[in-house]
Amino acid sequence: MGFLSKLFGNSSEKENEKMTNVKLAVIYYSMGGTNYQLARWAEEGAKEAGAEVKVLKVPELAPQSAIEGNPVWKATVEKTKDVPEVKLDDLEWADAIIFSVPTRFGNMPSQMKQFLDTTGGLWFNGKLVNKVVSAMSSAQNAHGGQEATILSLYTTMYHWGAIVAAPGYTDPVTFGAGGNPYGTSVTVGQDGKMIEDVQAAVKHQAKRTVTVAEWVKKANQ
Repeated sequence: MGFLSKLFGNSSEKENEKMTNVKLAVIYYSMGGTNYQLARWAEEGAKEAGAEVKVLKVPELAPQSAIEGNPVWKATVEKTKDVPEVKLDDLEWADAIIFSVPTRFGNMPSQMKQFLDTTGGLWFNGKLVNKVVSAMSSAQNAHGGQEATILSLYTTMYHWGAIVAAPGYTDPVTFGAGGNPYGTSVTVGQDGKMIEDVQAAVKHQAKRTVTVAEWVKKANQ
């Protein structure tokens, strides 16, 4: 067995095994459409693995005037108008959760933080314990806070008692997407397009997340 085989194992074979009854919520915030696209790729990957998936956006906090003054932002809002806003019930429903957000000075956007701050009741009643979670991010610079943003999300998850399913280096696609072991992250150019090719990495991360959720769910049955 070669080094890569030892490192990655048979992850592709495991991902091809269909699972049953795993419910995934993909929760995102997106101004320019990047994290919406990451969320959709995560949805595809999880469905390929047999999971039931909801793609959900967090409520917008910015004033309408700010959105109207930014053509790209306005177009994204229009494109995603039919995506449901996340509710606390969605967290209780889910076995696994994937978050996708752009960075704001190395942290998550206020829109996502505000939603997470409303989860205290679920946390207090133990409703978030053993949820399997993972996260993705984007920034306009390769070192513009992508990793820190993901880690900021995980800090909240540790308080929940959730189980973080980071991609690590469990598949070679991680290297092709920039090599972030904490979660898939992507650099967005001035033209609004993604620089790295991260689609395969996102789908692998989603499959890994729901696979771990299946293990946890079976262990608790």
